[in-house]
Amino acid sequence: MSSAPFPARLVGKLEVNTELGNFLGDTRIRLLEAIAVHGSISQAAKHVPLSYKAAWDAVDAMNNLSEQPLVERVTGGRQGGGTTLTEHGRRMVALYRAVEIEYQAALDRIASQIDDAGGAGTVRSFQHLLRRMAFRTSARNQLACTVSGLREGEVDYEVYLRLDDKTELKAIITRQSATTLGITIGVQVLALIKSSSVLLMTDPNQRISADNQLWGTVAGIHEGPVNSEVKIDIGASRTMVSVVTHESVQTLGLAEGSAVAAVFQASNVILLMLG
Repeated sequence: MSSAPFPARLVGKLEVNTELGNFLGDTRIRLLEAIAVHGSISQAAKHVPLSYKAAWDAVDAMNNLSEQPLVERVTGGRQGGGTTLTEHGRRMVALYRAVEIEYQAALDRIASQIDDAGGAGTVRSFQHLLRRMAFRTSARNQLACTVSGLREGEVDYEVYLRLDDKTELKAIITRQSATTLGITIGVQVLALIKSSSVLLMTDPNQRISADNQLWGTVAGIHEGPVNSEVKIDIGASRTMVSVVTHESVQTLGLAEGSAVAAVFQASNVILLMLG
């Protein structure tokens, strides 16, 4: 019997900041809790885990930002001393955990209200959106797709990506990459394409070897010292960005509102798994 999937849940991480920088967060609280248990900064660092230096840097930063020290060195004893939480430190940990519980309860209430208003799966869709926004990459073009087909070759995989009901893209990746990523039909991926890899075409009858052509209209042209950045509206609130020379803009007769296609090779598409 297969187990039921876990329900979607918004999980928050509480962080306390001051005007001078980060004060308390999950990692630092776990470090403080480990110091309280082990009485040793080295043992606490291993438990978190953090390097010994990073642990002491965190302790020093917390003590510097706090009105009263959270951690203090103790001397004497069978092992020659160690580190311990001050009473103020214990109160800060207890307060953080109490607020964290209330914070998570508030998120659970919000998630319930979202699903009640938007239907089942709304929270999970929101999670996917946050996950996509969290990725950092130098590729200007990021398209959320679903793997719709696979063609296995001796060396490479052709991966077909469903962008919407009318549009399908193609990426070519190595067999090793397909295995590492766990690419299967139905999984969600981000298709990443660098703006310098996107060519522009205005003649729909022109024959080219590029696998992917996304037609739209010029939404804007930003001219730089050497090249121009062309933004293309491809519909459904999606855009593509291409960086081309000023000469190319003039030769193609590009202007805001003119029809244009963003063209790129399947080999220039990088895939990023979304889960």
